[in-house]
Amino acid sequence: MLELTLRCLKEKQAQFEQAGIRVPTFDIEAVREKTRAAPAWVHLSSGNLFKGYHAALAQRIIEGGFDSRGIIAAEPFDYEIIHRVYEPHDNLGIRVVMKAGGELEKELIASVTEALATDKAGSWERLKTIFRAPSLQMVSLSITEKGYDLWALDGAFRPEIRGEFDAGPGAPVHAMTKLCALCRERWLAGAAPLALVSTDNFSHNGDRLKDAVLTVAREWKDRGHLEQGFVDWLSSPASVSFPLSMIDKITPYPSERVQRELGTVLSGMEIIRTAKNSVTAPFVNTEEAEYLVIEDRFPNGRPPLEKAGVYITDRQTVDMAERMKVCTCLNPLHTALAIFGCLLGYQSIASEMEDPDLAALVTRIGRDEGMSVVVDPGIIKPADFLEEVLSKRLPNANIPDTPQRIATDSSQKLGIRFGETIKLYAARDDLDLDKLTLIPLVIAAWCRYLLGIDDRGNVFTPSPDPLLAELRRELEGVQAGLPATAAGKLRGILSNSKIFAVNLYEAGLGERIEACFAELLAGPGAVRRTLRKYLG
Repeated sequence: MLELTLRCLKEKQAQFEQAGIRVPTFDIEAVREKTRAAPAWVHLSSGNLFKGYHAALAQRIIEGGFDSRGIIAAEPFDYEIIHRVYEPHDNLGIRVVMKAGGELEKELIASVTEALATDKAGSWERLKTIFRAPSLQMVSLSITEKGYDLWALDGAFRPEIRGEFDAGPGAPVHAMTKLCALCRERWLAGAAPLALVSTDNFSHNGDRLKDAVLTVAREWKDRGHLEQGFVDWLSSPASVSFPLSMIDKITPYPSERVQRELGTVLSGMEIIRTAKNSVTAPFVNTEEAEYLVIEDRFPNGRPPLEKAGVYITDRQTVDMAERMKVCTCLNPLHTALAIFGCLLGYQSIASEMEDPDLAALVTRIGRDEGMSVVVDPGIIKPADFLEEVLSKRLPNANIPDTPQRIATDSSQKLGIRFGETIKLYAARDDLDLDKLTLIPLVIAAWCRYLLGIDDRGNVFTPSPDPLLAELRRELEGVQAGLPATAAGKLRGILSNSKIFAVNLYEAGLGERIEACFAELLAGPGAVRRTLRKYLG
């Protein structure tokens, strides 16, 4: 039995290859030495998307001879991932591309030169040293939407964030306070330029990252914890940039099928659920399709990302590509399937696409309601992208993605995935808001989902969401099977522009969504009946 360690790879490389696992051609130890001496790329988060995409990009760059340095993973939240996945396997991982035909393409990823859990003093000090290095060019992030959110539902700072503002940068806890504290180390060490690149899956991610980091810096400055000079440096585009990006790479939880297949040749391939509910493993499984578009703003240079297939372009093109994907061609469809999938008892996104009602729902949201507001970014054709999503990617039964995973943190996603389209319909004279029927249906279904009662009347647990407790308090007293109990209960939710990027009553949709919500509550089977009604 092989082990996923440097020693075993060195001694038994041929056996890895015989097992169908492609191995690196570069000198792993030399890459690690060069990266430690002159780090260029740090990534905040060590989860599945990082392992399935960012680390693979770094490996392609090294394999192609375009750079001799790798990528450093820093985990700001779920430290178990580092301690239980990276450390036992010498920072090596197995990447498995799950093709639509059923084939599994396996590759050993060795581009991660260090994996640092910020709960350990030694790792935190090492990360400070890395941020001080003039060679550092970019810090990318994939920490999900909630990692940027400093605010509660009512718009005030969350209590724990207020505590961090009062305490200062000495022992940060939140991802944004950690990043701000690390940037200050760089400023103190000579203020070399740096790009902070959000690759999280929401609109204008770079702008939101800038807003969050600068908010932390200003709050600390106002409390006397740091200097105005640092705030000025952080605010200067010539010193610190926050490029926009669009990322697209469906990377579900680790697959039991992949675990079984790898487990026949490799020991230690167990799937792990951490105390913070991350589902991870020494391997990652992902789809074949991938897109990453980044705004070309790197004040200290950058790794040659374009050599690995990344689009490096101007801000307008990134903005259009991101809106195409996040607001129309993929993310809204994913969220619609997630919500209805949970209500209708599905455990697989691919199996939902075999349901004629659900397939029709996402097809019409994409083609009819969303495509009306899409602008062609030029580098990717929206119609082609949408057809790939509908005909190949979502129906790929080889990808073990679940509606429950996609439904995670939904309150952080609805504004981008549906609110932006609603705003455009309300603002443009050439669009008729009355023709927007399925997007309001999905929003009503999300409110119905929050109750945790499926279409058969069975109780289920909604996926984790930072606003779940607050949202469910708004719905206290609402009962499935008793539509009258919903009267007046949605106003606090639907009027909240923090969630939807727009007050849905002011947009003209609030009352319509309330009526739809009442229909969805009308006893067992009401979700299916209402879905079919609105599909016509």
